[in-house]
Amino acid sequence: MTKISIEDFVKETVKANPGTDAAKLTESCKAVLNDKRNGAVCQMCGGEIWAAGSAVTGTYMCFTCMTGDADDSEDYEIE
Repeated sequence: MTKISIEDFVKETVKANPGTDAAKLTESCKAVLNDKRNGAVCQMCGGEIWAAGSAVTGTYMCFTCMTGDADDSEDYEIE
């Protein structure tokens, strides 16, 4: 995964999805990242959550459980 700041992630997400509320997504990113740092795990497999995806969907899941794909090399993860 490519590490990205919350600010850049929000900017890229809003650019790709113009209807996205930047302020709400920023708050969601901060909350999910905080929970990840405090031990939140994927609700499906118990693995490390994908903070970027979890912030967008509101569901704490790892990359593979959320997308069904094992290759995360071209995706972002907020830091």
